[in-house]
Parts: sequence; C-alpha cells; structure tokens
Amino acid sequence: MEALSLNKDFRLRHGGGVVHAVKNVSFGLYASAVVALVGESGSGKSTVAKCLAGQERLSSGSVRLRNEPVKLATRRAFRRYKREVQYVFQDPFASLNPVHTVQYTLAQPVKLHQGRRSRAEVRSAVIDLLEQVHLTPGEQFLAKYPHELSGGQRQRVSFARALAARPTVLLADEPVSMLDVSIRLDMLNLLSELCQSLHLALLYITHDIASARYFADEVLVMYAGEVVERGPAEVLTQQPAHPYTQLLMACSPDPNNLGSTLRRGADRARHDAEPRSNGDVTGCLFSPRCPFADERCREEHPLPTTLSPARVASCWRLGPAPANLSASPGTARPDASVDHRHTRTT
Repeated sequence: MEALSLNKDFRLRHGGGVVHAVKNVSFGLYASAVVALVGESGSGKSTVAKCLAGQERLSSGSVRLRNEPVKLATRRAFRRYKREVQYVFQDPFASLNPVHTVQYTLAQPVKLHQGRRSRAEVRSAVIDLLEQVHLTPGEQFLAKYPHELSGGQRQRVSFARALAARPTVLLADEPVSMLDVSIRLDMLNLLSELCQSLHLALLYITHDIASARYFADEVLVMYAGEVVERGPAEVLTQQPAHPYTQLLMACSPDPNNLGSTLRRGADRARHDAEPRSNGDVTGCLFSPRCPFADERCREEHPLPTTLSPARVASCWRLGPAPANLSASPGTARPDASVDHRHTRTT
C-alpha cells in the first residue's frame, strides 16, 4: 500500500476555521514489514490510519493498493477493500460487543469474507483463528463474553477478528497502549509473528518511540499533522536528527540511568508548552516549543532534507543530538537490523 501526499482538513463549526490534521504525508507499506507512525496525541496519527482504512474522506492526495488507485464509491467496492485492509482499534474494552460471545464475534467476519461454509466449517475456522493469536485451546474461549476475558485476551480476539478477513494490510492503532505493561511485549511479539507468517504489511501507530524502536523496520515521526523525520528504526532512534525526535527519545525511560532522565525532564519543562494550531505558525510548526528555534525557524517552513538514502528530516538546524536532550542508546534487541528493502520512501 502507498499513501501519496495525504491531506485531511477539518472545518470548525464555530468561527469557520480549518484544522489541518494531516499535511502532505507519504509513505509505503510492504509485505512482512512494520512501519511505525510515532507522535504525541493530536499529531494526526490516527487520522492517517482512518484515511487508509476508508473511514475518513481525503481532502487531497491518494491511496494505492497493489499499485492501483483506491476508489470506494460503492458499498461493494468498500467491502472488497476491507477484505484487504483491516483496522485494529486501541481500546479492546470498547471494540468488542459485550452482548456477543467470542464465537459469534469471529463467526460473522468468517461468513462475510470467506465465502459460504457449513456451521462446522465456520466453527473450525473460528478455533483456528483463536489458536493463531495464542488463545489455546480455542474451544475454551468460544462461549466466553468479553467481560470474562482479560485485556490482553480481548485484544487477541480483536486481532483474530481482523485476521478473519485474510487481509494483506493491517492498521494497528496503538494496540498495546491500554494493556498492562507486563503483557505489552508479548503482544508486540505476537504482531511481529503474524506479520512474518502471514506476510502482512503492518502500520503500527504509537506514542511510545521505544516500542517502535523494538518492533518496527521504519519509523515516521509526526508532529502537528506533518512527518518531521523518517528512517530505519534502529538508526533513527540511535541518532535522532530533528529536535522533536530528540525530545521524544529523551522522554523514553533509560533503565541504566533513570536519574538523568528525570533531570532532563526538569530542564526541559519550560519548552513543553501546549502546541499551537498549525494554522497559527508561519514557519516551522515545532518552533513555538523547540529549544533551538531562531528567527529563520519562526519565519520559514523547513524543507525535507535527505540525510542518507533512507533518512529524511525537516529542520533548519539538523545535526547530532545535543547531550542534554538525546536519550542513551540503551541495548538494542539481538535481532535488530536495518533492511533497506522495507525503508523505501515515496
């Protein structure tokens, strides 16, 4: 899947203003690869995912699937598209209907997307889906209601429901943020396993850049609707170029040096003012909060600068991360590697 110059504007009911939720965002999703969209709340991450899922109509730009433009003019076209592209919601407590059993919840997409099947075949398919997301034995979960499941189990059911359509693209909107910290790693490992075994193209939306470093092949950092930096996950998090990325990394707890993290947070507090609407800033959108902003930053919008074949950042003051802002590199996962086949830019 390719997103080409996505723009999404929302008009305000009172005052007639416009909020530019997404501005000129482009990237690609590839089989067996994970692209992470990172940023704080309100940066436009979920709006991008909803545009890709067909839940929001684009103001301009286009989406291509298998190099064909996506057109959702009819209900039939939308249903065909949903077989290819599935969305996993953030809240596992709200995304499942509390009055339906797990069997009913999973049987409906199986019937809808996998053709006509007998009752026994549908039941067998549901059990296979449950075991695919490590809810075993699957038979024990068929008659359960959502309130009888833990948060992690509910989210696994949500994954299974998405997989019932046999998609090629999975859009996961902060799928672990509402789960206990103790099970987040298991859920990310499950997503990684599904991505590799089913050759899924996965968009992982998160505000936690540390999990993106562990989990993703490529990271796109969003601020105020724009992508301010992008690149291979390990390289971008080890050497963040944009000041906003540097601040995100500084906010990630360093288990080897927690005291310095707290001191950096205290030193940085004066820069963490509430961001203004992107319509109020003429230059760099991050300039009102940036500790390094100068007059040029406040007057001219920075152009994307290519730092390496797979790295791009938009800033007038690109350079190595200052010592007082950059997070400690920490320990990379043993299998961390940069695969430039999955970090192509458009």
